[in-house]
Amino acid sequence: MSTPTRRDRLRPLELIGLSAVIAAFTGLIVLMSTRVAYESLIWAGVAFIVSLVSIAMIVLAIKPKREELTDIEELDSSH
Repeated sequence: MSTPTRRDRLRPLELIGLSAVIAAFTGLIVLMSTRVAYESLIWAGVAFIVSLVSIAMIVLAIKPKREELTDIEELDSSH
């Protein structure tokens, strides 16, 4: 059984980081346009959740490669 690579282990952090960047951008735009801090925090939170769910749905929709399918089959057979 092979252990996951460093890239495979850090992949979820990349997706969360991308969502955080989108949320920070949205919060900054709202803060600059309204000058209301709590409103920008609310919009940043909404943007974080929406972008995280959207990215997760896109990742789930991607068809796995042949190598990934064999890894999944190996893990299933080992249990």
